[in-house]
Order: sequence, then structure tokens, then C-alpha cells
Amino acid sequence: MTQTEYEELADFRYRIRRFLHFSEGAAHAEGLETQQHQALLAIRAMPGTEPCTISAVARRLFLQHQSTVGLVDRLERAGLVRRAPSPADGRQVLVALTRKGDSVLKRLSLTHHAELEIQAPELARALGAIIRRLKRNENRQSQQDAEVSGAA
Repeated sequence: MTQTEYEELADFRYRIRRFLHFSEGAAHAEGLETQQHQALLAIRAMPGTEPCTISAVARRLFLQHQSTVGLVDRLERAGLVRRAPSPADGRQVLVALTRKGDSVLKRLSLTHHAELEIQAPELARALGAIIRRLKRNENRQSQQDAEVSGAA
């Protein structure tokens, strides 16, 4: 790794952290924990091909099942989500946003879109620098491999 590669990686991580810091503040302004906001988004954006179960939410958030149960419990007490038995499989419990949860998530998402308009160019620039370097390194490696193959 060169000094430039470390600097590019550090800049990229800084840009990600900067956006996440904004996101944490926006969630707190709505009275939510960061994980609660992430859970609302995961529930709302669950692909139609996958039922929105506790297990599915846990996978999306990289949480243990029991941690996700506690998170959904807190969201349910706040009136942001509701649980219902699955019509397809009564053993499964589905999680969905309430009208209040949808409203809170919409406000947060609009705020995040506005912030991304500001931060996305720098985040894209930082990621682009890393991608360009990776491609240059890949091309260099391909050339070296070709030279070794030609010499053999």
C-alpha cells in the first residue's frame, strides 16, 4: 500500500462516516435511535420477493434474531410498526410500518435525499479515486502476467 492509497481509503471512510453522522443526527431529531431508523427503512424497502419477518430484518441489519425482536418491540410500542401473522404461513410473523412509521420514515428519507445532494459528489469522488487505482493496479498486474507468460 502506498501513502496515496492510504489517503484515498481514509478519505472514503471519512465521507461515509460524515454521512452516517448526519443520519444519526437526523434520526435523533425525529426521536429515534439510529437502529430504529435503519429498521424502518429495511422494513419499508424489503423486496417483494421476501416476506418481512423478524429474521429478514435481522439479516438486513446484521443483527442477531433476539436483538431484532427487541428493536421491533420498541418500534411497536412507539406505534411505528405492527406485527401480524403471515397469511401464507401462520407460524411466521410479518412486520409492517404503521401510518405513523411511514410518515416518520418519509420525513427522514426526504431529509437524507437533500443531504445526499450535498454530500454525494464528494463521496463519489472519493470512491472513484479508489476504483481508478484498483483498475490501474489490475491492468498493471495483467501486463505483468502477460510478460511472464510470454517469457516462458
